[in-house]
Amino acid sequence: MAKPPPAPHRANRAPPGLCALPAISYNSHRGLVLGLTFVAYALYHASRKPPSIVKRALSEAWPPFHDPALLGETDVAFLAFYSLGMFVAGHLGDRLDLRLFLAVGMIGSGTAVALFGVGYFLSLHSLAFYLAAQVIAGLLQSTGWPSVVAIVGNWFRGRRRGLIMGIWNAHTSIGNISGSLIAAAVLRYGWGWSFIVPGLLIAFGGVLVFFFLAPYPEDLGFSPTTLPKAVSEASTDEEDSSSSASAAGGAGKEERRDAVGMWKAFAIPGVITFALCLFFAKLVAYTFLYWLPFYLSQTAIGGKEMSVTSAGYLSALFDVGGIIGGILAGFISDHLNARATTAAIFMYLAIPSLYAFHAYGSTSEVANIGLMMISGLFVNGPYALITTAVSADLGTHKSLKGDSRALATVTSIIDGTGSLGAALGPFITGFISKRGWDSVFTMLIFCALAAGVLLSRIVKSEIVHIIQNRRNHTLDMHNRTADSGAQPLLEGDT
Repeated sequence: MAKPPPAPHRANRAPPGLCALPAISYNSHRGLVLGLTFVAYALYHASRKPPSIVKRALSEAWPPFHDPALLGETDVAFLAFYSLGMFVAGHLGDRLDLRLFLAVGMIGSGTAVALFGVGYFLSLHSLAFYLAAQVIAGLLQSTGWPSVVAIVGNWFRGRRRGLIMGIWNAHTSIGNISGSLIAAAVLRYGWGWSFIVPGLLIAFGGVLVFFFLAPYPEDLGFSPTTLPKAVSEASTDEEDSSSSASAAGGAGKEERRDAVGMWKAFAIPGVITFALCLFFAKLVAYTFLYWLPFYLSQTAIGGKEMSVTSAGYLSALFDVGGIIGGILAGFISDHLNARATTAAIFMYLAIPSLYAFHAYGSTSEVANIGLMMISGLFVNGPYALITTAVSADLGTHKSLKGDSRALATVTSIIDGTGSLGAALGPFITGFISKRGWDSVFTMLIFCALAAGVLLSRIVKSEIVHIIQNRRNHTLDMHNRTADSGAQPLLEGDT
């Protein structure tokens, strides 16, 4: 059997670091891509944790941040421009070299994060300076998510996408945990170091991406027509079959694919619904991301108050629950073939979890840890599922006829809308926390309910589909049993 020809013109776009290494297999390249994108986005999230860790230090001894509302303004400056930048970044990501786009974004993000910390060493007390630093950081950090989801979506397709991307999405929680630990560890030397060190790390990650990350299999000479045969799980996926058929028409056509426009991406069924759901889900998740250490340092747990550093360490356990939640949501959604139903169930279960954490988490440290991890599981589970597997599914929707160049655009729409909620939650929290944390948790519970309700229409259709499949399966089994039972009688008559 003749060996399929490699895709022309794109092999010369291999990253310079890979060109200097011995040739490795397709599956090894997939592992490298998964690992590099995991590290890359973990560094993005690690560089976002310092503001939450240093909040108390800033509010106690660094004008003009004596008012917690001003700390909320810096959060909303970052997240608002992150959200706006997301829509532009996704559009550009489908048109530019994803490797260069991601590498430049990471190096620029590291510089912007470090800029905030420079204010400590220069003894700057201007609110405008810190707002400007957060605006720049928000715009540059928006390059990350559309890029990594598109790259992983290019290399990983098939029925196990939910589980694979659920495990891969642990980078969010790993980044939050490592960011908390790093920022808390160097806080004793001055809060500026809590920004400088994560900034240097993400910049170094950008260098690794530039030298070793290949966004497309075709960049390394792998033909798109070989992918369904090379990847076992892809052979059972209808979307992969359609994309392979279009690729088989000629590698040149694959090379000249047109990226999908923003309005066409909005028109894909389910994009708007999941984007609105993520608005509320991410509002809850990011309120915890930015305010949980501050909340813990202001709350007596078991009758004792904890230091800022201890609160930073303890808050990392919320993200440990988030890792479990992301993997569990991906596995369940694959098994049920029902992304919306899985996300809605998790959001509804987050409601009693949030109530219990606020009401009973202060009784003891053990209760606080347990309830915090459970809350993290149900809050981050659907957030992880929607931003990974759902975005990748919709980005390769059958209405696109196999055009994978919609991945970054669809991801940017969904996560960009979610980031508007992420900006709003911490901003509102800065104001209403003055009246007490009861108001904050009431807001979070309402948002979790809204996220679940928004998915109702898709959930209904998924449940109908599940029931119909079960009925068909039962009927098929009944017919087989009836046929096997009737056969001996017929044989006896003859």
